[in-house]
Amino acid sequence: MPPDSQPGQDRTGLLPQLRLDDLLAELQTRLVAVLTTRDRVHALLEAVVTIEADLDLDSVLRRIVEASATLVEAQSGALRVLPEEDGYGRLVTVGGFGDEPPPRDCLEVPVCVREQAFGTLYLADKAGGGGFDENDENVVAALAIAAGVAIENARLYDEVRRRERWLTASAEVSASLLSGTDPYEELVLVAERARQICDAETSGVLLVDGDEFVLEAAAGLHADIVRGRRYRIDQVIAGRVYRSGRSLETADAAEEFRQAGVSLPIPVGPALIVPLGSAGTARGVLAVSNPPGGATFGEPARRLLEAFAAQAAVALELADRRQDTERLALLEARGRIAKDLHDTVIQQLFATAITLMSAIKISEKRDVAVRVRRAVDDLDDTIRQIRSTIFALQVMPGEHGLRARIQHVIDKAAESLGFAPETRLDGPLDLAVGDEVAVQVPAVLAEALSNVARHARAGRVSVTVSAGDELVVRVIDDGIGFRQGGRRSGLRNMAERAERLGGSFRIRPGESGGTVLEWRVPVHGPERDGG
Repeated sequence: MPPDSQPGQDRTGLLPQLRLDDLLAELQTRLVAVLTTRDRVHALLEAVVTIEADLDLDSVLRRIVEASATLVEAQSGALRVLPEEDGYGRLVTVGGFGDEPPPRDCLEVPVCVREQAFGTLYLADKAGGGGFDENDENVVAALAIAAGVAIENARLYDEVRRRERWLTASAEVSASLLSGTDPYEELVLVAERARQICDAETSGVLLVDGDEFVLEAAAGLHADIVRGRRYRIDQVIAGRVYRSGRSLETADAAEEFRQAGVSLPIPVGPALIVPLGSAGTARGVLAVSNPPGGATFGEPARRLLEAFAAQAAVALELADRRQDTERLALLEARGRIAKDLHDTVIQQLFATAITLMSAIKISEKRDVAVRVRRAVDDLDDTIRQIRSTIFALQVMPGEHGLRARIQHVIDKAAESLGFAPETRLDGPLDLAVGDEVAVQVPAVLAEALSNVARHARAGRVSVTVSAGDELVVRVIDDGIGFRQGGRRSGLRNMAERAERLGGSFRIRPGESGGTVLEWRVPVHGPERDGG
């Protein structure tokens, strides 16, 4: 056989000692690598499109973790966001990653936004039990670059939405406060718009009342539970904000309250508190919060809430000034009405009473004289009622004056008596009575009516409170009368109150049965020595 025809000899010299099967196997391997690379490129492009499809930051973060896990066939993954970035200091997970530290063999890839670290992407539990290779790291790193762009877009979109809500809320609150809306509804609107601006679960307006905060209005989760609660200013973190005029953010408000020894009725996590006004003139604070484990708020939310609170504080102040102006106008109108009643109506009634009194003297029939005298008495009673109305017109409705407090005591006593006492309030109770006396009157009246309800077995009670040179409280009942030797602690208290104020107290039987209680003190209280 010729040398050039021997089996296995490569005549061309191009494939020395390489079998055809090996060549085909190598070609197949390279084709598979090319196809795998093509598929990964397609998958990468699809992942980029997926994470760019939504501008909500929460959705974008979750899509990044899901797309990364799909690319490298990881069964679990997580994106740990740095806490100083936009307030999203938390862990976004898929699969069975959980909150525990990442395993040693996981793939870690940093995620950056504008060359600044935003967080770290962790991928673990590769399908088939193998480890992650260099190609896996490269493809996830490529996705992380696209993720940074998506995160930045989502943050910008979130900022635009926040500013839109801020502009809308500011305009709405200002218009509401200056249009005469009910004060409570105004505060509820402020709380609700603050909650929306910050994407918070709960919000509240805390106004200062003496040395306490009162949570006047709340919105969102658990609003009904916390509304109306009181906290000492020096016990809660909101007090630091109120006194300093500087905002405060905390990742765990519940811990701050625990350290101060204050219990909360609801679970609270991250919180942001801003002042309603500047230091020294603030009306209170505006607070937003999320449940434990919820998102913190960050710098953008703080800036917007500060601007909103400052504008709301100005609008609240302007609303107060408008209400003061309306009160003044109403008092002036009432003053004119009172003057007309005093100068015209009362004088005419008084003249009519004098005419009738003169008619009594010339009347020849006794029954006519009796009727005329009764008419005169009715006119005197009408004059007293008109004078009482004049004094009442000089006080704004809803204000907590002495008249209102007396009426509250009488209304409450009606429940235990089983009927409403007859009431007469005479004189300038809200204007002439000194503060020291005004504080004692409701307590004395409540004690007197309580005694009637417990001991008198009365079917009728009349209450008269009059203010002239003296303030007189008189309670008359038609009960079984005053019994000597009974418990006198309540009566002793009333007597001591009158004595401290330079007045007197006595209790006696009524002319036709029952009991007459009379408590009498100087209208301005006891005289003080100037020295």
